[in-house]
Formats: sequence, C-alpha cells, structure tokens
Amino acid sequence: MSATLYFIRHGETDWNAEARLQGQQDVPLNEFGRLQAAEAGERLRRAVPHYPDVDYVASPLLRARETMERLRSAIGLERPSYRVDERLKELSFGDWEGLTWRELRRRDPAIAARRQRDKWGLVPPGGESYAMLAERVAPALAELTRDTVIVSHGGIARVSLALLCNLSRREAPVTDIWQGKILVIKDGAHCWL
Repeated sequence: MSATLYFIRHGETDWNAEARLQGQQDVPLNEFGRLQAAEAGERLRRAVPHYPDVDYVASPLLRARETMERLRSAIGLERPSYRVDERLKELSFGDWEGLTWRELRRRDPAIAARRQRDKWGLVPPGGESYAMLAERVAPALAELTRDTVIVSHGGIARVSLALLCNLSRREAPVTDIWQGKILVIKDGAHCWL
C-alpha cells in the first residue's frame, strides 16, 4: 500500500472506562471520549498539513462515527462528509460482549486461558477471531489508494498492523492502541502522533 494511513481509535465510552468488552455493541462516547475526539482532530491538523485533502472513512458503529464527526468539526471540516465501511466494525466478541475480562475469567477460566495462549486464533462463542477479522479487513485496506484517516476500533488497528507492518500473530493482538492519538502506518512501518 503506497498511501499513508492515519488510524484513530474511537474515543472513550463508559464501557471502556469499566473495561467491558464492547465488540459490536453500539455504545456512545462519554464526555472524556468526546474530548479525545476533538484533541485527535487538533493533533491531525498539526501533523498532517494536507488533512483537508485526505480520504476519511469510519466504522459504522456509533462511537466511531461520533469520533469522526467531532474530529472533523474540530478542524473545520463538514461533519457528514466521510465514508462509512461495514468491514471496519470492531471484532465481535459474541457472547462475551458486555462482560469484563475479570467476569469472563470467573465464568469460564478454561476458555479465558485458551484465549490468553492464542488471542489470534481463538473464536469466542458466537464471535470472531483476529484471524477472521483480518480476512474481513484486508480487502478494505487493499482498496485504499490515497492518504486516509480511518476512525475505527482497537481490533481493526491490531489486524492492520499485522497485515501492513508484519507484526506477528502473537504480538498484534496484545499491542496497545491508544484513544485520542494517531497511529500512522506507511511503507510497512508505524509510529504514534
């Protein structure tokens, strides 16, 4: 991919603050998340002089769309002028959504231990693995032809790092993806702004 990717994880939600697995649940931003979205816009304006001319695409989930709209508003761009791509939805945690890891470990310690050993390949009951997510996201990334701001989720960023920067299947699922900062991916390398 010759384009530069400016990846922004959605701002904080109450479920993030409670360490709950959101997956594909449509949880809105909290006040801190709204602030993070505006700060990400300011960070983008300072770091990417051509920000008005890049492509903008978001996950269809509310927390990502709200982050995109607040980010764009903070830098003077029209809020609704961006694309939504269904393939950029967060990893589905299936039956685990709404639980904390602590609750999951108490409820089913064996499957929690299996996931700890194989975060890339384990499929939560009714959900999807990182491997499955990578198959969903790869075509979306392949279609990007120009510098693009993506507002999405931690799981999407992790598989993007595996697909575009050759992070290992062991390393990618445990990589921290920060809210309110910008992950830049270009020419097989990545850095944070």
